[in-house]
Amino acid sequence: MKKIAIINQRYGLEVNGGSELYSRQIAEKLKARYEVEVLTSCAIEYVNWANYYKEGVENINGVTVRRFKTHHERVQKIFSALDAQMLRNPDADKELSDQWIEQMGPYCPELVDYVDEHQDEYDAIIIVTYLYYPAVKSITRVGDKVIFIPTAHQEPFIHFKMYKEVFNAPKAYVFLTDEEMELVDSIFHREDIPREVMGVGVQVPDVVDADAFKKKYQLDNYIIYVGRIDEGKDCPRMFNYFMEYKKRVKSDLKLVLMGKAVCEVPKHKDIISLGFVSEEDKFNGIKGAKALILPSKFESLSISVLEAMTLSKPVIVNGICDVLKGHCTKSNGGLYYKNYFEFEGCLNYIMNHPEEYGIMCRNARKYVEDYFQWDDIMEKFDRIIEKAGKS
Repeated sequence: MKKIAIINQRYGLEVNGGSELYSRQIAEKLKARYEVEVLTSCAIEYVNWANYYKEGVENINGVTVRRFKTHHERVQKIFSALDAQMLRNPDADKELSDQWIEQMGPYCPELVDYVDEHQDEYDAIIIVTYLYYPAVKSITRVGDKVIFIPTAHQEPFIHFKMYKEVFNAPKAYVFLTDEEMELVDSIFHREDIPREVMGVGVQVPDVVDADAFKKKYQLDNYIIYVGRIDEGKDCPRMFNYFMEYKKRVKSDLKLVLMGKAVCEVPKHKDIISLGFVSEEDKFNGIKGAKALILPSKFESLSISVLEAMTLSKPVIVNGICDVLKGHCTKSNGGLYYKNYFEFEGCLNYIMNHPEEYGIMCRNARKYVEDYFQWDDIMEKFDRIIEKAGKS
């Protein structure tokens, strides 16, 4: 049986979103075909990368997880100063780039050393997400057997000179969307190496009870946001747009939030922040919503969007993000906005066009059924692992 390593900056049952959740999903799927080992940090959160999990080896859902401690937490004052320098000078020299990536974190030099020393034990090494220290410092040492899943999107960091070496190193690419592949090709021009475009399989419970959620939280007509509530997801703009909508449009519509708030949530009678909720409440809540909203400008896939579409719920997304806009245009199961009046138009359309709304619901579900099924995705993984295996 071939042995596969997966490198991601965080990993655990409590880390329930983004590339970290994606890494756990593919690890648990790949274990049926391969011996899988995850190499990761001891951190549970990404703000300062404090050690939370115990250093060493544990088993999570049948997957071996090898954790390495972070040597120092991110010092926000230092990182902000370095970040400002890098943004002013994307072609910064190696000294400044190294200082920046160490503060970006999680700073786990033993993880990098372990990869270097034990690389011959693995037939392929899957590195998920381009941005962080473990990926940047590992990929150039073991590039000849790396399957790189960059989860890239249009943001300032990807234009830093230091990432040219990172994106030039792997033996094969996996992209989550066509839009991600086009972006990476336009910047790094690596069209010559093997690649597959595959998303993520989407799984929702067999039984989802929207009425139970509405009764539990005394809600009826609402849209829902699921995920980290912070500025990086453009949540403050979403709040401002929604409050303006409530001033301009007579409606009982509410905005329901699920997730940890790391920015201020306005005190408004129609903005309901539930904090962390159970998986049961999450899916019940999405099913009961008129639509799921994702205001982020920077997404490489968005599992929450695909979960909503699986539950036959349209999505409303930020049209600045090509990936999210692509979900809407390819499915005809969502709407996108780039300014307040388009935001208002999206809400009004969903509220006032019941026949078209029903069609959008059906289109959303069909899109996921056609393009995001695990059986198809795992066949593609088999092909790309074969190409990236030992010579």
